[in-house]
Amino acid sequence: MKVITRIPPSPTGHLHIGTARTALFNYLFARKSNGKVLYRSEDTDKERSKRNFEEEIVKGLQDLGIVWENANSVVRQSERHKIYKTYLLKAIDDNLVYVSREPSIQDETVMVEVVRLKNPNKQIVFKDLVRGDITFDTTELGDFVIARSIDDALYHFTVVVDDHEMGVTHVIRGEDHISNTPRQILIQEVLGFQRPEYAHLPLILAPDRSKMSKRHGAISVNEYIEKGYLPSALINYLALLGWNPGTDQEVFSLEELVNVFDLSEVQKSGAIFNEEKLQWLNKEHLNRMTDSEYVAYVAKWLPEHIDTSNRRFQRLLPSLRERVTLGNEVSSLFESGDFSFVFSEPKFENDLLKWKNDISVSDVFPRLQHCLKVLPASDFSSVSNIKDSLWSYAEEIGKGELLWPLRIALTGLERSPDPFTCLFILGKEESLKRIGAVVE
Repeated sequence: MKVITRIPPSPTGHLHIGTARTALFNYLFARKSNGKVLYRSEDTDKERSKRNFEEEIVKGLQDLGIVWENANSVVRQSERHKIYKTYLLKAIDDNLVYVSREPSIQDETVMVEVVRLKNPNKQIVFKDLVRGDITFDTTELGDFVIARSIDDALYHFTVVVDDHEMGVTHVIRGEDHISNTPRQILIQEVLGFQRPEYAHLPLILAPDRSKMSKRHGAISVNEYIEKGYLPSALINYLALLGWNPGTDQEVFSLEELVNVFDLSEVQKSGAIFNEEKLQWLNKEHLNRMTDSEYVAYVAKWLPEHIDTSNRRFQRLLPSLRERVTLGNEVSSLFESGDFSFVFSEPKFENDLLKWKNDISVSDVFPRLQHCLKVLPASDFSSVSNIKDSLWSYAEEIGKGELLWPLRIALTGLERSPDPFTCLFILGKEESLKRIGAVVE
């Protein structure tokens, strides 16, 4: 049997974490099984379904690396009424469902003709690949409605028909759909369809184990990406929400996830959303980037005047990479002035050069003059080499006595990267120029 899973979001809102996680698990299971993933838009809610939401969901999933075999055309339930009607009419002819004339739910003075399923009132047992055997007594469902009219089938009916028509073998979805399963199994039996395998994933919960909401960080996938989360980090984190590889490995690429994913490792209890863990993973994925990839990543948050090909910027990269967890932090770093010294001359009051025991600014000059003697012969190819040339002197006279005035002379800032890193970023010529300007 060739595995076929489906990704069937409703385009009634933005792409959120829960939808993306479910889509990912369908993708991973199908790819691991050398199967297929199919997409459809469950847009039966005429009032709330919007084409722009559908486009956002499709683009968002594809940006995350989740792709499907029928990408060239979107299957929309709103365009399949004739197919549903055909199955409804056959079921009516077989006397397995019936048309019921009754008062409308919206207005009891209006009579409508709905289609109801003849409930056999029996127990249904189905095997859930996550939770094991689940038993339902369908008696409590009664003869439930499967269509508002012959021309307007409801969700449970359309889903069953679509899964059959698309050849879906595995239905992988959130545990909030468990209660839908007995209705859908009864419809499958009425229509003579083969039952697919089911796997119901744990819900994603807030840290207090309540349902995720905006106050817990339940924003759209697009908003996470706008904040600077990498698609690869989001995918990595979503995979770990309710699944564990059974090893200590936590950082995965999408390809690695495909290789190790196993539905039997999906947990039953709710998955706790922790943005701190997501941030940690984002940092880990940033660390995997080459410098050129990293520059392309941060470019949208850099001030317009920054030339990324500039040698100083290239030497700033290690500091930037060390301090940035999310892309939008880049803007804050430059706006705060932490890196202003890299691209402009420092301006400061001379008294700022003084360290704790210095009485006058002139007290710091001998220390800076020592730097002017030592640094011309120093190796500026790395921060550690520069540090080696000055560290013994700093330990001799007191680290603060040397490092504080050196930092101010180079940057004019009380807060900046350490002086050795500043020397490396500015380069030998510019560093000597700035120190010399203070001493003179």
